[in-house]
Amino acid sequence: MSAYDELVPVLKKLRLSGLLQSLEVRCREAADANLSLTEFLYRLLADEVERRDGKQLDVRMRRAAFERPSTLEDFDFSFNTSVPRTKVLELGTCAFVERHENVLVVGPAGVGKSHLAQALGQRACRAGHAVLYVSAHDMLTQLRASRADNSYERRLLRFTTPTLLIIDDLGLRPLTGEEGIDLYEIVRRRYERAATCITSNRALEEWPPLFGDALLASAAMDRLLHHAHVLTIEGDSYRNPPPAKRTRAPRAAQVETIAR
Repeated sequence: MSAYDELVPVLKKLRLSGLLQSLEVRCREAADANLSLTEFLYRLLADEVERRDGKQLDVRMRRAAFERPSTLEDFDFSFNTSVPRTKVLELGTCAFVERHENVLVVGPAGVGKSHLAQALGQRACRAGHAVLYVSAHDMLTQLRASRADNSYERRLLRFTTPTLLIIDDLGLRPLTGEEGIDLYEIVRRRYERAATCITSNRALEEWPPLFGDALLASAAMDRLLHHAHVLTIEGDSYRNPPPAKRTRAPRAAQVETIAR
């Protein structure tokens, strides 16, 4: 039996069988480049770290439940100049996630709110954070249904434990029943413990009436706006651009170098 054959069960027992994917290539590389044993070992283990990081990233992206791949690099900042590019790129460093701050993105339909929110979420995933993307309607529907089978607390944890929670399209419809209480409870439990990003077609001054109770609204908005970054976007819809923008030649993807 060769040394390679003897090595396979040892690596499996140590749960390092992923090294087998690059072991042969690294061995040839070490022989051709006359690498030291330390350099050879470093490159081999670095391959395993990269493999594991990639696997963990795939898990985080899948659990985040994004609707589509969205990046800051493919966002057209020139389409609507009201998008605060410098601020968005700053948020793209994900420092706001580490500081447990909120991002509130408001503006009419089609101006890129969901794209920006999901792009920030995918940046956060790449930075190692647990992220969940959910529409406000789906989130509140799940919580309402959880009361029927006594799983409310368990379901609430789904929305209060992620490092970054992205709630999309808040306010498309009035909150009914106990939905105002549910939204407040999520805001309260996440306050200064985790970051929250909310998008809405409604201006911020239109949010309090959604709760249906002045005191509840005041308590929720006070927490949301404390440590908050507010992005107000105005302009044309990407989905239905005016003729002048519709006929414009497509721009090349913008590549930004952003520290992580």
